[in-house]
Amino acid sequence: MEEKYFRPSVTVDSIIFTIRDSQINNYRKLPEKKLQILLVKRGQDPFKDQWSIPGTFVGEKERLEEAINRSLEEKTNIKDIYLEQLYTWGDPNRDPRTRVISTSYMGLVDSENIKIKPGKFVEDIDWFDIQLNTLKETNKERKNGYYKTEDIEILLSNKTLTLKNKVRVVKELRNGNLIIYTQILQSDLAFDHAKLLIYAIERLKNKVEYTTIAFNLMPERFTLTQLQQVYEILLDKPLLKANFRRKIADMVIETNEQEENAGHRPSKLYKFNTNWQPHIF
Repeated sequence: MEEKYFRPSVTVDSIIFTIRDSQINNYRKLPEKKLQILLVKRGQDPFKDQWSIPGTFVGEKERLEEAINRSLEEKTNIKDIYLEQLYTWGDPNRDPRTRVISTSYMGLVDSENIKIKPGKFVEDIDWFDIQLNTLKETNKERKNGYYKTEDIEILLSNKTLTLKNKVRVVKELRNGNLIIYTQILQSDLAFDHAKLLIYAIERLKNKVEYTTIAFNLMPERFTLTQLQQVYEILLDKPLLKANFRRKIADMVIETNEQEENAGHRPSKLYKFNTNWQPHIF
């Protein structure tokens, strides 16, 4: 019997962030902390030997959450981490094999507590530094709103290579309705993963200001200096020490422990206050 409805394939993709020492090759320069993303080198077509965000097809009787966790464990050796659903991507030509609709997830990890290794259909796996550069901006006022574009260069670097990507983020305000979409201008990533990445980065930056999401990048015990550094990296701006500590005062609890092997006067260690109530950062 002829099928009444078209049946597209369904996938899930995971954008996993961490903050680690930058992967520089200059031994004369001390590494600095950088926001990084986990990428896998594909071991099968399409886009064989290209780097991509890890993902998988969803099984017929599998929930999306089950699929994303299975994919991470099978392909990267990561499990039991913070994940949140971001967006559903459904452009008709985003996958050369067939019509594929994908739901992307964002994950945050303290990379010191996990060990990544390439798994199923994966040739290699690594953390890549993220560098964003605004190349061009336009802003056109309209009678009932505006039309803005931003061309963004996304450079993803590990110790041996740099993946170059360029996207155009378009924001249109029409009669009070804001429409946002992204065009890929150039990409070394497989599929449309440059779109997924820039969307996740923007969501991460926005959520830092009013949630506890940054603490998913921290170890269980940390200094306030370490915490401030993470916030500065995510917000991409310096923060005044006194103001920062005042604003996060009720988000942390002081412990009786001190930093070990610090090479200077040891700092007090803190932990996240699980009873914290949200407010604007």
